[in-house]
Formats: sequence, structure tokens, C-alpha cells
Amino acid sequence: MSLRIYNTLSRALEAFVPLQSGHVRMYVCGMTVYDLCHLGHARSMVAFDVVQRWLRASGYQVTYVRNITDIDDKIIQRAVKNNETVRNLTDRMIAALHEDADALGIERPTHEPRATDYVPQMLSMIGALQAKGLAYRAGNGDMNYAVRKFPGYGKLSGKSLDELNAGERVAVQDGKRDPLDFVLWKSAKTEEPEEVKWASPFGAGRPGWHIECSAMGCALLGESFDIHGGGADLAFPHHENEIAQSEGATGQPFARTWMHNGFINVDNEKMSKSLGNFFTIRDVLKAYEPEVVRFFVVRSHYRSPLNYSNVHLDDARSALKRLYTALSVVPPQEVAAIDWANPYAARFKAAMDEDFGTPEAVAVLFELAAEVNRSKSAELAGVLHALGGCLGLLQADPQAFLQAGAAGADTAAIDAQIAARAAAKAAKNWAEADRIRNDLLAQGIVLKDSPSGTTWEAAQ
Repeated sequence: MSLRIYNTLSRALEAFVPLQSGHVRMYVCGMTVYDLCHLGHARSMVAFDVVQRWLRASGYQVTYVRNITDIDDKIIQRAVKNNETVRNLTDRMIAALHEDADALGIERPTHEPRATDYVPQMLSMIGALQAKGLAYRAGNGDMNYAVRKFPGYGKLSGKSLDELNAGERVAVQDGKRDPLDFVLWKSAKTEEPEEVKWASPFGAGRPGWHIECSAMGCALLGESFDIHGGGADLAFPHHENEIAQSEGATGQPFARTWMHNGFINVDNEKMSKSLGNFFTIRDVLKAYEPEVVRFFVVRSHYRSPLNYSNVHLDDARSALKRLYTALSVVPPQEVAAIDWANPYAARFKAAMDEDFGTPEAVAVLFELAAEVNRSKSAELAGVLHALGGCLGLLQADPQAFLQAGAAGADTAAIDAQIAARAAAKAAKNWAEADRIRNDLLAQGIVLKDSPSGTTWEAAQ
């Protein structure tokens, strides 16, 4: 089966064929770095990390761009509030972003452009739009995009111009010819720091949000590329506006396939900073291992809403432990390359080839783990390990993962207790053996007996 992807633009599953044979070019909207990343950001990063991993596992070369928005109203406001420079704030937040993403096993993109490094390309695109009559200078000095002059506007959101409303960052301002028109270049404001003012043919100022991604996408991937991704909340207005800008300037289709991941919800509301119902990645990682959080995200389909709760994360931890337990009991045989003819691998591939169907792929991992436990096959354990790697899972040392929840445990003391229990059992002193087991359990340590000996793991 060939890969099929749900395309937001066509509202249908489509067979995926890259523009350039064997090479996929993908752009994903990254973070606006004014604060720490929350789990909603983690979901998008993990979802597209899985996408790029599967594309590579399928034999494609992948050029993956995930941008950083480092100039924005919220960034300026936060820097002023903190009494620090915008650059200092964004540098700190980018470093924190990398720490969080690395912890979750998210591979670095091929390119991670900062918007402020691409202002010349943005100005060039705005100039092209002005020359084509698609951009105009407003009374307040801003350069705006004339939405109704672009015939295809609304094709991504699927609404007519009359149905569309101004989006979150598209405030109706004096000087706009139409409420739907959006800003390409913001005229400099006297009260804003000098570091956020660039000289331009349109006067001193700074780029609007939407033009940043259009310019970076075209500069790094070309005027047309294969996949553009981001959260479902970006489809309108951000991605709709990117299409209008990019296609208006170049006359070429911008992205062939548009992918949007679903939200993480808290009490059935989207997790967001504006609603104040968010949990930062690092706060969640104080209570849960990073791979548990990744597994919590991966086992749901990327387009589905995902409800956050400690109960769901606890369940994810228990489920992941079952997979690691199989690998701890049967050390995996190293697999040089996955044999996709293997029945388990073939079903895993069929699931992933159907719009990155991770729930079905994870179900295959559990079936395979059950067979590993039954057959004690090192070869199948190797397949389990390799297939898990396609999702960024099961690559840690199994025993280390199973013991991870007992941070600060005295392993030497635990081993001594296990040895004392073995001696008590040998002497048929069952009461003493039970006492040792119960004492360790009270300390959060679970003993696991097997024909090859006794191991321990954290009780969670």
C-alpha cells in the first residue's frame, strides 16, 4: 500500500507523490517564543516528528523546516515587561524549547529558521505583491494585503469571503479597505524598542505574522513544496493567508498537501495560554517520564482531539511499561533493516501508510509484545524494538525505563534485599521472603520473579 495523507485543502485522503522523486520537502509552523512550550506545542512537534520519521523509514530523503517566530506583539510586550531585550528573551525561550523537544525525543528539523533572519526575503515578497496590486499602504502606514483581489482566498478553510471572519491576529484597523485584509508590514511605533524596527521601502517597521512563514518556506523549500503542517487553529487565518501571499507573489501552488494536527483539550476546551488552562512541558515532565508523554501523544491519531488528564498519562505509563517489560524479558536481536514482509511489520506499515495511523500501529506493537512474551523470540523482540523506533519509542534500556520512576533509589541496597530474599526462599523461610517483598513494595519497588532471576521496577 502506498502512503495516503488527509489533505485539508481537498478534504480527502490522497495518495502521496512528492514533487521530486524520492525527496520530500516539508514545512511546519513552529513556536512563537515568548514563553515556555506547553503540551499543545508538544503535540504538534511530536506529530510531525512521527511524520518525518515515517517518511524516512519509507525510504524518502526529507528536508524538514520548522520555523521559529521571534518577532511578534506578544514577544515585544513580554520583553518590555521583563525589562530585557527581545533578543535575550527569544534566545532564552529557544534554548528552553530545544531542551523540551530533546527530552521528548523530537529530532531536530533540517532547518530551524528564525523569522528575524529572513526580513529581506519578506520585503521582497511584499514588493512583488505590491507590484501585482495585491498589497497597499494603509493610512496608518501599514502595508496590507487586499484579500478580495486574490481569487482563491478561502479555499483552505472552505468558506466564501462573506462567511469568513477576521481571525485572532487580524484586528480591524483604521485604514483597511476591508475587514479581512491583513497586515504584511507593520509601521514602526514610537513606543516600541528600536531593535524591532527595520528599514524598508515601506517605511521603518517590522513584518506581520503571516508573511514570515511564506518567505521562509519559499526561501528554504522553493515556491512549491510537498507538505505544510501545523495545528488545526492555524488553518485560518494563518495558513489561508500564507497561500494568498505566496501564490499571489509567485503564481505557483504553495504547498501540495496541508496537514493539521488536533488540539490537546482540558475539560473539552483547547489547551492554550490565552485561556490559562495550559501545562508546560517541563511541569508535566516533573511527574512523568518524557517517553510516557510522547507515548500519550503518539497513541492517538494526529488529527483527533486529545484529552489531557493525569489518569490518561498514568494509563500511558502502564501501557508503555508492558511494551518495555517484553523487551526486558527477551533481549532484542539487532535488526539491520526492518523486513516489511514480516506479518507484524506489514500490518504496522499498512497502518502508518493510511494517514499515519498511529493508534493501529501501536496496537500492532502490543500484539507483537504479547507474542514475544509467549515465544521468547529474540528475533521478534528485535522487530518490536525496530518498529517502536519508527515512532520514536522503545529505544531506551528496558530495565532503566522500568526503574525510572524510582528516582533516588539505592540500587545497591535493593540488590542486597533481593539477595537476602533469595537466601530466605532457599531456606524455605517464606515469611521472611514475603516481608522483604512487602518492605520494598512500601518503598515503591516491585519485584519481578522469572526463571532467570529476580528484577525490580518502580511501582507506578
